[in-house]
Amino acid sequence: MSDFFDLLFHPLSNAIMTVLTGITAIYWLFTFIAGDFFGDGGAEADLNVHGADVDTDTESDLSDSAGDKSFFDKALEYINIGKVPFMVVYSTFKFIAWIITLVSSVTLGLAAWGWKSVFILLPVFLVTYFITRYATKPLVKVYAAMGYNGEEAVDLIGRNAIMRSTISGETIGAAELKVQSDIIRINVKSKTGEPLPYDAQVMIADESADKKYYLVIPEINLSNIV
Repeated sequence: MSDFFDLLFHPLSNAIMTVLTGITAIYWLFTFIAGDFFGDGGAEADLNVHGADVDTDTESDLSDSAGDKSFFDKALEYINIGKVPFMVVYSTFKFIAWIITLVSSVTLGLAAWGWKSVFILLPVFLVTYFITRYATKPLVKVYAAMGYNGEEAVDLIGRNAIMRSTISGETIGAAELKVQSDIIRINVKSKTGEPLPYDAQVMIADESADKKYYLVIPEINLSNIV
């Protein structure tokens, strides 16, 4: 038994994954006690919004075409996020990565690597990413049968946002706003064509006819109406 516990926390790569997996286990324990074991699982990275495409809090740049999905969105879709709640997929990913890390530490003798064993996590995460797609496929049918269609949509019209690029005329840029506890990024265009600088406070006034981006105007406040 002592050898097993030593494996869980030695080398460093095992310790990291054991702690992360333990945190996830505690999360699901409290979720189970709260009676929401099969609920949305707090799917923060899968927040859907009426109309235009949005992205979660990432540093990825806008694609050349505002209607194209970002690499991040496609990466999430590949592992069935949207068809299965984010926390379920995330937990599956961490569990698989944990098992692979433990096995690799034995087969590759990572104990001799010392702190450098953390580098094994990079290929482990890559392999786990592809395995997660197939590991969650059975859950897609389960959640579909339960009527799960992604997170509840949120209407952004009338909300305030902060510009994350400078736009004017027909230029399409990015803006960020907070919805519940999530910071999301949306494609935006100036409704009147007037310049809107980076970090400007804007209000989402409408969305495009093709629902690929939102139309924004300067936020109405005392400083700009006086």
